[in-house]
Amino acid sequence: MTESRIDFRRAKFLISAPDIAHLDQYLPGDLGIEIAFAGRSNAGKSSALNALTEQKSLARTSKTPGRTQLINVFELDEQRRLVDLPGYGFAQVPLAMKHKWQQALGEYLQKRACLSGVVVLMDIRHPLKDLDMQMIEWAVASEIPVLALLTKSDKLAQSAKMKTVNEVRKALADFGDWVQVEPFSSLKGTGKPKVLNILNEWCHPQWLTEEDQASLEE
Repeated sequence: MTESRIDFRRAKFLISAPDIAHLDQYLPGDLGIEIAFAGRSNAGKSSALNALTEQKSLARTSKTPGRTQLINVFELDEQRRLVDLPGYGFAQVPLAMKHKWQQALGEYLQKRACLSGVVVLMDIRHPLKDLDMQMIEWAVASEIPVLALLTKSDKLAQSAKMKTVNEVRKALADFGDWVQVEPFSSLKGTGKPKVLNILNEWCHPQWLTEEDQASLEE
């Protein structure tokens, strides 16, 4: 069956939720397809979402990392959604709040049945921090594919950029095909076509039957 091409420029804000329990209330049945975006608060997650959807303010960017502590959901069509998870690792937040969100993120990755893929965004200059690895491990343990997206790649020269990309690929090699690694720049558009291709594949997961796929395209 031929996959239809998803137009990510059609993304529009749907809901915000404080945790997965409230997400279930807003989106009952845990149905459809979700692609989650996760990353440290300074990883450029909002900028990446805006660049991929070609919308300047779809995801709000803030000069204060950690300000957005909600799960923000953007609709692509009636069945497909992008989910912007709260930035983790932010410093100026009480420890109890950090633990609460760490638990919520793990719960979302491990229990959300309609989750088709996770983009873990990392500043290419500071990749694979402990929480980044934890997010990747949680996702792979739940058999959810991961795109490790090395953001702000325009900050490095080409040789340094590819050196880091290769180092990260080597570090994540044990995860096999579950994890892909790509450089990305919201400013320059580096890596955008590859990322959109991966997201498009995730919008047509293999676990959907042909009947399910057909219903999504109606």
